[in-house]
Amino acid sequence: MTSLLPPTSGSRTKPRIVGLLGGIASGKSLVAAQLVALGAGLLDADAAGHEVLRRPDVREAIRLRWGDGVLDAAGHVVRPALARLVFVDTPQGRADLAHLEQITHPLIGEVLRERATAMAESGTPLLVLDAPVMLKAGWDKLCDHLLFVDAPLEMRRERARSRGWSDSEFAAREARQEPVDEKKRRADFTVDNSGSAGGTNLQITRLWPSLVG
Repeated sequence: MTSLLPPTSGSRTKPRIVGLLGGIASGKSLVAAQLVALGAGLLDADAAGHEVLRRPDVREAIRLRWGDGVLDAAGHVVRPALARLVFVDTPQGRADLAHLEQITHPLIGEVLRERATAMAESGTPLLVLDAPVMLKAGWDKLCDHLLFVDAPLEMRRERARSRGWSDSEFAAREARQEPVDEKKRRADFTVDNSGSAGGTNLQITRLWPSLVG
């Protein structure tokens, strides 16, 4: 995929796309919601992934690889059961994750492109791409800007605990993404989300003109 948006026609201006980067539980969803409140459109890769996992062809491909144990009685993918297999830091776990990404990433990209096109046609001034594996999937190349959401490791770990994650689950998920320092280095802008939501919102509001362009 070379672009999330089709070529513009006439006088319509193509909206800019801002990709969110950050470690697990850094607060990317909060920043995305604050940008949406200012008028941006959200491209949620995780939500698109949920949609893709409901496709019959994807469910069958997953069943053939991992068996009926990752499906519920209705034949739907049980995400926690699948996650326990693909986020294990072993050679088999890494191979399983790569296989799952081969199945899902192209289809997630199609869903995101459809939503981006619809938002652009409605006149949305900015699109925010929230994707946990932004750099790994190469979706950063589809963005005009990258915005890094910064928060200390222990704070992020505590937030993950509040979601019901164990420290080992947090570490395993973090290990499967690009290093946080690399994400920060690649970003055009940084927002400090170690304080209050209001403080983060103030930073986002100040950044808005630069993001929209």
